[in-house]
Amino acid sequence: MQVVEIERQGEVALVSLNYPPVNAMSNALRQGLVAALAELDADDSVKAIALYGKGRGFCAGADITEFGRAPEDPLPPAVTLAIEDTKTPVVAVIHGNALGGGLEMGLAAHARVATPDARLGVPEVNIGLIPGAGGCTRLPRIIGWDAAIEMITTGRPKTAAEAEAIGLVDRVVEGDVAEVALAAAQDLAAGKLDARMTSAMPIEPNEALLAEWKAKLTKKNPHLVAPQKALEAIGNTLLPRDEALAKEQVLFFECMKDPQSAALIHAFDAERAVWKIPEASATPRDVKTVGVIGGGTMGSGIATAMLLSGYAVTLVEMSDEAAERATATITKNLGGAVKRGKLTEEALTAILADAFAATTGFESFAETDVSIEAVFENMDLKKKIFAELDTIAKPGAILASNTSGLDLNEIAAATSRPADVVGLHFFSPAHVMRLLEVVVHATTAPEVTATGFAMAKTLRKIPVRAGVCDGFIGNRILFHYLDAVDKLVLRGAAPEAVDRAMEGFGFALGPLAVNDLAGLDIGIATRTKPGKSPASGLEKRMVDAGWLGRKNGTGYYVYGDGRPVPNPDLAPHLDAERAAHGITPTEVSDQEIVDSILTAMIVEAVGVLEEGIALRPVDIDAVYLFGYGFPRFHGGPMHYADTVGAAALVERIEAYAEADPDYWTVPALLRQMAADGTTFAI
Repeated sequence: MQVVEIERQGEVALVSLNYPPVNAMSNALRQGLVAALAELDADDSVKAIALYGKGRGFCAGADITEFGRAPEDPLPPAVTLAIEDTKTPVVAVIHGNALGGGLEMGLAAHARVATPDARLGVPEVNIGLIPGAGGCTRLPRIIGWDAAIEMITTGRPKTAAEAEAIGLVDRVVEGDVAEVALAAAQDLAAGKLDARMTSAMPIEPNEALLAEWKAKLTKKNPHLVAPQKALEAIGNTLLPRDEALAKEQVLFFECMKDPQSAALIHAFDAERAVWKIPEASATPRDVKTVGVIGGGTMGSGIATAMLLSGYAVTLVEMSDEAAERATATITKNLGGAVKRGKLTEEALTAILADAFAATTGFESFAETDVSIEAVFENMDLKKKIFAELDTIAKPGAILASNTSGLDLNEIAAATSRPADVVGLHFFSPAHVMRLLEVVVHATTAPEVTATGFAMAKTLRKIPVRAGVCDGFIGNRILFHYLDAVDKLVLRGAAPEAVDRAMEGFGFALGPLAVNDLAGLDIGIATRTKPGKSPASGLEKRMVDAGWLGRKNGTGYYVYGDGRPVPNPDLAPHLDAERAAHGITPTEVSDQEIVDSILTAMIVEAVGVLEEGIALRPVDIDAVYLFGYGFPRFHGGPMHYADTVGAAALVERIEAYAEADPDYWTVPALLRQMAADGTTFAI
C-alpha cells in the first residue's frame, strides 16, 4: 500500500494521504509526503497541488502507535515547512478530521478548502502539549490573535461552517473529496483561488490582547502549564518565521517533559481503557424504551439523559403531584439543552409529546426494555420495588438500580431473575456528569453488563465496571478519605484551610465545601454506620444545630449574596467535639493536609483493587476523574500514587500509623509494590 499517492491531472496534481484508519501522521506518511512534494515541485508542468486524505478524514494528527519511540526524520515541523516552502502552490482539501498535526499541515498550505463534514482543531492542550509543527505561529496570521488563542488554549475544534466564518478555510464545497480536490487545484492554478504563504501574511502587534488572555488563562486554569506555554508561543508569531518556529519547538518539548502531560495523556487513555471488560464479547440486549422509578433529582436527571439520547422514557412517581413536579423538572432540563444549542425547540416539543410520559403505576413497564430504580437509599423500599417489577416486566427486560452503595446481591435476590439485575449508578446531575458505574453482582448476566456499557455509549458517558461492596468504587473511597478530612479538622486544621489546600492541589472545590453543597444531613445519613470514625460527630453536631449546608445557607460556610465565608459560629461545636475525644489542636500545614487526604484516598483505592471491586487501577482513576472532580492534570489517584512512589507511600503510612494505628494500615499490595519497584501504570 502506498501511504502517499500522486495523481496527475493535466497541469495539476493530487497528493492523497492513504494511511487507514485516520491518516495519522506516521513516519511513513511524513516521509512519503515530503518526497511527493519534492517530486512535484521539481516538475515545471505542475501548476498547482491539492493535498487531501482518503478514507474517513484528512489527518487526525500524531500516530499514537509511535508514542514512546524515538522520533524519526522528517519530524512534523519539517513536513509543514516542506508544504509551505513548495514553490508550486498547495491547497489543503479537508474532509472529516483535521486535528493537531493534521491541521498544522493545512495551515502551512497556501489555501484551504473544506467539505461540510470537516472538523478542524488543535487539541494538544488537552494532553498537556501545544501545537508543535507551526500551529502556534501560523494560526494567528490566518484567523487573527483572538480566535487563534481561543482555539489553541481550549483545544475545541471548529466545524467547516465555523472555520469558514473565521477565515480558517477559504471556502466550503460539497462533494466527493477527490473531486473537490481536483476542482480546488484547478482553481488555484487558474488564479480563482488565492495562494498565500501563511508565514508572510500580515498581522499587527497586540500586546494588550495577549496580556488580557494571560490574565484570563491564569484565573481560569491557574494550575495548567500548556495554555500558558501556548500563549507564549503565540506571542512569538511576529518574530522571523524560523526563529518563531524554533521557539515553538522549545516550548513544545518543555510541555512534553512536564509531569502534567503524562497525567493528561493517562486521563485521555483512561477514557478508552474502561471499555475493556470481561463481558465485552457478549451481545447487548436491544434497548429502545426505559422506565424510571422516582422523579427526584436523580430520577429526573436520568430521565433527561435518556431522552436527550433518543430513548423513550416512562417515569413513575407516587402521586400525580409528584409526577407533575418531575415533568416540570425534566422540561426545564431539556429547556437548558435548547439554550446550550444541544436540542432544538422542535425536538423538545416532539420529545415531550411522543417520547416521555409520567404516571403513578408500574403497569406501563410491562413492555419496557430497561427499568431503572432511582428512589432514596432504603434497602427495604428497593427490594419491594424490584419484587413488584419482577411480576410486571417482560422476559429479558433489565432491572437496574441507581443505588450509590447498597448490596446489589440482596436487591437482585428479591426477584426471580437475578441475572437480569444490574447497577447503573449515575452521578448528579445525571444528564450532565459523565461517569456511570456499571455495578455487576454475583450473577449478573454478561449480556446485561454489556447492555449497560452499550447504553453508556449512547448516553455519551464514561462507564466503569464495579463489583459489589459498600459504596462500590467511588463512594467507598470517598467515605474513607472523608474520615481523614474529619481527623485533620479535629487535629487543628481550619475547614477553610482544608479546602484551600485541596483547591490548591487542583480540586474545583475542597471536600468540606462539597459536603455543604451535597447537604450535611445527606452526608450524615450515608456516613453514620457502625464502625465509622467518631470524627464525623462534628457534622452531627452541625446538623443538630440546624445547619444543612448550602440548602439552608449555613454549614462549614455561611452563604449569602457574595462569596461564602467561614461559619463564625462553628468554633464552639468544634471545641466540644475535640474535648469529647481529648484532642488538643495543633497547627497543620497545607502540605500535611494534601498528603494525608490523598494518601487515605490511595490506601482505600488499593483495597478496592485487592478485593477485585475495580478491574484495574485505571478504572479507579476514571471514576475519580469523571465523577469526583479529581484534577485531570494529576491523572487520577492511582496515577498520582505512581508519581509519589509505592516505597514513599509505605513510609508515609507507617509514620501516620504511629499516631493512629486504627485508621492507617499499609495495604499488602502496596507493600509488595514497594518491594518490587512496580507501579499502577496501565
